Parts: sequence; structure tokens; C-alpha cells
Amino acid sequence: MAGKKYVIATIKSWNIDKAKEFKGKKGSAIEIITEHSDLTCERLKQINPRYIFFPHWSWKIPKEIYENWECIVFHMTDLPFGRGGSPLQNLLSRGIYKTKISALKVVEEMDAGPIYAKSELDISTGSAEDIYKRAADIIFQEMIPYIIMNEPVPQPQAGKVVSFRRRNEAESELPGFDGLQKVYDHIRMLDAEGYPQAFLVNNGFKYKFSKARMLPDSVKAEVMIVKEGNKGRE
Repeated sequence: MAGKKYVIATIKSWNIDKAKEFKGKKGSAIEIITEHSDLTCERLKQINPRYIFFPHWSWKIPKEIYENWECIVFHMTDLPFGRGGSPLQNLLSRGIYKTKISALKVVEEMDAGPIYAKSELDISTGSAEDIYKRAADIIFQEMIPYIIMNEPVPQPQAGKVVSFRRRNEAESELPGFDGLQKVYDHIRMLDAEGYPQAFLVNNGFKYKFSKARMLPDSVKAEVMIVKEGNKGRE
């Protein structure tokens, strides 16, 4: 690591907090970018990073960046299973509770790059935000340090490709389920900063659900009721 620099480009409060904590340990070797407009070739040329890590990034990484610097993203599936958008939500909606975080090199095709490392992740309990925080712990405490220390050669993905479709806000509505586990999973998988909460609409009112807990014979959750068309206070 001596003399080398690294960029962490990320959003969401839990990742930013972890990035700052990581920088506190590594010092000036780490640069943090939290705004889309700040991820420019001009800035990266000044830093000249060995790696650019993207623990969570909502925008497509420009070709002129990933072709000039080694860019690594972290995806919450055991790739090549689960390429594509909304990985956590797609996993839980399929009743999958054990997954892996894949650290992969950015290439032109989405989520198709070679793999540096994988780590186990249990998503059977907790809200989406709880799970994202657990994932951030693994990424910042285990995966990024491993890659910096060992500089592994990424290996091509192996196995059958299964692609996920990015979910839209309308799919946050609670559909008719045949069991409480599915109700619990649907509420919790959308319960995180910046995500559209699970909801129901009835008689002009929108019921938004959060903080779900699975009980022996029921699901307990908080509900916020707003007039339909009014977002209300989040």
C-alpha cells in the first residue's frame, strides 16, 4: 500500500460513515467521493488511484473512467447469479436468505466483470437498511483491505447467468400474499434510506409500512397514513 492511493466513491449514510472511518485508519492514501459530479477524469488524474472502490453507486460508471483506472463494484449476489438491479429486493422476493457479496471489476457489460473476492452475507433478518449496514461492515472491514493488501487477479465469472430486473416504485405496493413471511420480507426489503416504502392504498389514503418484526403468528410494523398523492414526512 505504501505510496499508493485509493478512491472510495459511495453514497448512502452508512457507506459514507464507513468510508470516513476507513480513511481515519489509512490517512491520506484514501480519497472519498460522495457526489456524482465529483467523479471526473480531471480529479482522478490528480489522485492517480490504484483502485477506485464503489461500495454503493447509483450511476453508470463512464467508460473513460473504468478503462483508465481499475474500478471495483460490490454486488449483493453470488455472480453470475443475480446480475442486474435491485439485488436485495429480488433475492428476498424469491425467498432467498443466504447470499454473497461479489467484488468485481467494472467492464462494459453490467455486472459481468471478473471477480476479485466473495464474502458470505445472511439476509434472513433485519430491514434493508440493517442488511446494507452489515454488508458495509464486510466490504470495509474485510473485502477492501483484502484487495488492497493482496491485489488479487480477478477471475472470470463461472456458472449460469441469471439476470434480475430493477424494480420500480409501483412494485412496493403490498400485493396479496399467501403467508406472513412474504409480508414481512416485502416490508423489510424496502425499509432503508432513499427507498420507496411498502404501501397499501385504500379510500384515498396511502398506508406506508416500516420497522417490520416477525412474531410467532403475526407481523408487527409501524404505519404512516398520508393522503394519496401527498408524500408526507419521511
